[in-house]
This record gives sequence, C-alpha cells and structure tokens, in this order.
Amino acid sequence: MTTSPLKGGPTQPEVCAVALNKLGVQKDDIAIDIGCGTGTVSLAIADTARHVYAVDIRPEAIETARENIRSNGCTNITLVEGDAINLINDMDRIDVAFIGGTQGLTGMLTLLAEKRVRSIVVNAVLIETASSAIQTMKSLGIFQEAVLLQVSRSYDLLGKTMFKPINPIYIIHGGVVPC
Repeated sequence: MTTSPLKGGPTQPEVCAVALNKLGVQKDDIAIDIGCGTGTVSLAIADTARHVYAVDIRPEAIETARENIRSNGCTNITLVEGDAINLINDMDRIDVAFIGGTQGLTGMLTLLAEKRVRSIVVNAVLIETASSAIQTMKSLGIFQEAVLLQVSRSYDLLGKTMFKPINPIYIIHGGVVPC
C-alpha cells in the first residue's frame, strides 16, 4: 500500500482491481482518468489501454502522479492539469472513463454519454455522490450497476490477527451499450 500526502490518498489495490474489472479496459482503448490524484488508477489502466489521459485540477496531484508514472517507467500516459470538462470536450475519442474526482460530476457524465463512452466507472466515498452518479446515469440511460465494496486488512494485535476496515467505497458503472 502506497501512502500519499494528497487528500484521499491513492486508490487501494483491492478497490482498483474491482473498478478495473468493471471498466473492462481493452488493448486498443483510449482512456481518461478524471481526478487522477496519485496516478495509481492511470498506471493500472495503462497496463492494457493504448493511451491514458490523466487529468486533475490540483497541481500537487499532477506532480505526485508525474513522479509515480516516471518511477514506473510508463510512457502511454499524458498528464493534464486542469478542468476535466475541457479535456473531455477536446478529445475526439474516449472508450473508457474512470472518475475518481467528482467535482462537476453531472456535467462530466452528460458529456461522456454524449461522446458515447463504452464504459464509465465512478468511485465515490460519499453516499450523496453515489446517489447523484446513479440518478444521473439512469436519466442518461447509461446506468448498469452499483457496487458497495468494503475491504478490511489484517494486522497483528498481541500476536493474534485482527482485521481493520478501510472506508467503504461505492463503485458505479455505466456506459453506452453499442447498438
């Protein structure tokens, strides 16, 4: 597990695994990671996708992601500091979208639906964000499912093993189903 000074920290490996499974990244995909934070999800997507655009509005997030991407030797990720809406508007093709930063979520989901993105995954820690994502996706006709994921990790307690829970996360999946 990686630690990070960024608020929210890196996406936990177990959460990343489930989100990637729902995202269904394919070899030739062009992906976008919105609210890329530390770049953890971008790196995982880049293992399969042709190219990943990682965007975050926070300069410190971009710097952290840049260092993580560099230290992993990854060459198929483009970092973009700024508003995700602008990047989405500028992109001709997006096959899969991961949303970890949920500022302006309704507008992003609407634009991704208009661009006919095949698979969209929203990770949310707040019930209100999960509810908004589900309702927006339903109104756009792109909702597929929501998953509540609770992960606990073992640790030593007086020579015995105990589990300590990590905050639960909602994984909301949607996308435009090809005709």
